[in-house]
Amino acid sequence: MTEASDGAPERRASVGAKSPGSGGDYDPEAVPVRDAATVMILSDENDPHVLMLKRNSRSIFVGDMWVYPGGAVDPEDATQIADETVSGLTDDDASFQIGIERGGIAFWVAALRETFEEAGILLAHHDHPVGVDDPRDLPSGIIDLSPPDVAERFSQYRDEVNAGERDFIETVRSEDLLLDGDNVYFIGRWVTPLGSPRRYDTRFFLTAMPDGQVPLPDHDEAVEHQWVRPADAIRRNETGDMVMMTPTIGMLQRLARFGTVADAAAAAGRGTPDDDEHVRIRYDNEGPHRIAFPADPDYLESDSSTEVGILRWPLG
Repeated sequence: MTEASDGAPERRASVGAKSPGSGGDYDPEAVPVRDAATVMILSDENDPHVLMLKRNSRSIFVGDMWVYPGGAVDPEDATQIADETVSGLTDDDASFQIGIERGGIAFWVAALRETFEEAGILLAHHDHPVGVDDPRDLPSGIIDLSPPDVAERFSQYRDEVNAGERDFIETVRSEDLLLDGDNVYFIGRWVTPLGSPRRYDTRFFLTAMPDGQVPLPDHDEAVEHQWVRPADAIRRNETGDMVMMTPTIGMLQRLARFGTVADAAAAAGRGTPDDDEHVRIRYDNEGPHRIAFPADPDYLESDSSTEVGILRWPLG
């Protein structure tokens, strides 16, 4: 997840803290918890690979770590016009899925916006009647960014969005596009533990990488990208070659249980609140922390007090 921009929704535990990240001491109890969204983008290369981005070393939050594309939910993600720009999903449906009364669709908008800003991937299609194909879209239904003129135009859009010179939703609508809410699945929720200078209540999503597009890190928040097998990423984290946060690793552990992207996406698509697994952290003073799932033998011995983790990605 990326740096939260000013004005993003937040919940403050208390008041009177020094500004986190300013170089001075701060009161951990006063760090606001900001809503955020992040996306696991999968690609089949004989077996599932996931897109990982390396954060800029200058970042206050998780600098130099490997993450999924994502970031804070901005106020612009929660407008009615943003709501109307998402296909296949209503705010009522989105809110029910993530367990809030209203405003849930803003998490999908934030996830798709951050994916475009950080990785140059636009999960959107042209607005056309159901059953009518648009030649500007791929067979999968997602916009084709491979033609040189289209690639150049959207690259310019992205630079302007990242510079604050252009609004993401207005850009989508100006191209007669709708964001793809049909194939972006909610799979979990993690809350950054107390003590971090930045805290996020992050919803995790899953989708497949569209053909006709390639990931292009923005070289600001994200400086590098890799497609990696989940088991390989976990091993590289253990050796210090690909350092990740505990929730990132936990999601990789579940992804490793699926043989294909189609299987992983199908499981994500059928998940309901009844499938929620409350995962715990298994702390290790001599090595990386580990996620403990309810079926694990050491689950009851693991800590459940310092981090909220919910996984909705059923195996059965």
